[in-house]
Amino acid sequence: MRPHAMGGFNHLSYWSTPLSASNSESRPTRNASIEEIRALSDVIVASLEADKAEDLLAIDLHGKSSIADVMILASGRSARHVSALADHLSQTIKERTGVAPKLEGMPNADWVLLDLGDIIVHLFRPEVRAFYNLEKIWADDDNAHRSVDV
Repeated sequence: MRPHAMGGFNHLSYWSTPLSASNSESRPTRNASIEEIRALSDVIVASLEADKAEDLLAIDLHGKSSIADVMILASGRSARHVSALADHLSQTIKERTGVAPKLEGMPNADWVLLDLGDIIVHLFRPEVRAFYNLEKIWADDDNAHRSVDV
């Protein structure tokens, strides 16, 4: 996503969909509109940024894959940090949507996946992320938007 003056993601300028009252109660279901999905992905990205996730990448899969419309990848500094990111993000999503996401990988927290249906979030330890290199599989210049380090 494009950086703004203060650094970090400029969520609204990329997705072109402001968070509004109509989007504030969106649920991560296959019946959600793309605007609701993108608004929720903005909330997820903001939460990860606030929790000091590293190397944040949002990949727009809308119209390119049936598995999800948005894939978000981020790294934590350690297994404990990845676990904390996943716990806090899961809580944030449940508060926002009323539905807890499906979590996989929490016992070891090397790679944690949060599945919201339309949005998939991958949280990694840096060396695990480098090994699996999901960016190479899913991202290209047109659909991937990296957070700017502050």
